Amino acid sequence: MRIIFLLCLIPSLILSQDVNSIFKEKGEIYFAFKYKNRNQLNKLSKIISLDHKIQKDSAFAYANKKEFSEFLNFNINYNIIDNNKTFNQQKSNNWDYYPSYSEYVNLMENFADSFPSICKLHRLGVLNSGREILIIQISNNVGIKENEPSFLYTSSMHGDELTGYVLMLRLIDDILHNYSTNNYVKNLVDNIDIWINPLANPDGTYAGGNNNVFSATRSNANNIDLNRNYPDPQDGLHPDGNSFQPETMIFMGLADTVNFNLASNLHTGSVVANYPWDTWSNTPADLNWWEHVCNEYSDTCQLNGNSNYFTDFNNGITNGFDWYEVDGGRQDYSNYFNHSREFTLELSNDKTPNPNSLPYYWNANISSLYNFIQQSLFGLRGIVTDSISGQPLKAFIEVLNHDIDSSQVFSTLPIGNYHRYLYQGNYQIKFSKNGYHSKTINTSILNNSTTTNDIQLVPINFVSINEIIKEKNIYQSIDILGKNKNSKNKKNQIIFKKSDINKIKKIIILE
Repeated sequence: MRIIFLLCLIPSLILSQDVNSIFKEKGEIYFAFKYKNRNQLNKLSKIISLDHKIQKDSAFAYANKKEFSEFLNFNINYNIIDNNKTFNQQKSNNWDYYPSYSEYVNLMENFADSFPSICKLHRLGVLNSGREILIIQISNNVGIKENEPSFLYTSSMHGDELTGYVLMLRLIDDILHNYSTNNYVKNLVDNIDIWINPLANPDGTYAGGNNNVFSATRSNANNIDLNRNYPDPQDGLHPDGNSFQPETMIFMGLADTVNFNLASNLHTGSVVANYPWDTWSNTPADLNWWEHVCNEYSDTCQLNGNSNYFTDFNNGITNGFDWYEVDGGRQDYSNYFNHSREFTLELSNDKTPNPNSLPYYWNANISSLYNFIQQSLFGLRGIVTDSISGQPLKAFIEVLNHDIDSSQVFSTLPIGNYHRYLYQGNYQIKFSKNGYHSKTINTSILNNSTTTNDIQLVPINFVSINEIIKEKNIYQSIDILGKNKNSKNKKNQIIFKKSDINKIKKIIILE
């Protein structure tokens, strides 16, 4: 990395007239600066895109022309950094190279063509550049809604953070090739609706052209940081002041369609599992569960990687806001607005590591990546239906004296299935829906285990068969069933067999 010092920390206000020249040949810059305290840093985070390299009194950030102009108003010293890279890489069969854009598309198409029974390629949208947002769906009944959780991995919404890009391509390949021979992989595919998007920001990754990634940018083609462009629990619909970008709208539409239960978005620039929240200091309802799954991820990476891999922060995990504030992030959007469970993975300190090191990152992360997919199957699950018709319902599911900040979940149609991830313990779960009597159950949860509770909700306007008989005074139906039509004995009216009740229902309908 080559650092260009501009007048060696002369206050940036003097250089404000040079903003046009700074952005003459690029849409975003990467720079370092000094800050006074955490309060000032949080203010700056609402203007520029802070990078992970935050130290006691200095930080790194990305900014477009508008954002940098606002930053200059703080009269803070800064250095602009040239972070372009070049590598000598050759295509091989070891996944130790970054594919060109056309190679990426061909790989995704070949996955679906080679394994059509378990793999489907979805073309989510075409950007103005002509590049596409692509995602692979893997399931034993691919394209068919089933009683199973939906899981999402997505990588490189920051276009220059590319470790996960190649790892996700390799993960798709590994799942597909091992499905028929590995029972562990087969169980995941047979019981989870798996979605993997290796490249969420192709315009950023191929900003220098489709042939290589060496001029990749963090932002998209409009110089917008996509991880600041989502609705925010605290700061509203447009916390960054920009309209929703095409990539943002594509992923919001996907989330609304699929209703992911568990997810992770993959980044680089640090090595840590980052759990909610990013936008505020509120403790998440499921803090102990988040710490459990993040520790499982980091601990397994420590076993399979070098001695210092995934050991930073709190032994490889961190709360987002404790690290630094992010507003408009995808993680908080998914958790708050979609009632999903999504956390952020930072896989390498180097944003675009030497491609020769990619096999190392694969070996260090592969078990953890699979383990997190498997977490989809654990916790509390079941199907919610109408007690009379048996039809599936979209119900609101709340953990009493526990849920806060939109941590409740819904059962989803057309199956009516729900999935609630919880740390081990005893819980009261309330199921409710307009037009139905609510129902509360007590349940026990064990970590890395599954508890199933199918729930039937009774319609508020439901009238029991005894009430119908009493109201209509249809003793003739009792006589048809071979009972005494003059009997006033209530006992005789409530001991009907199921077949008797069905006959009475038919008589009532005929009348």
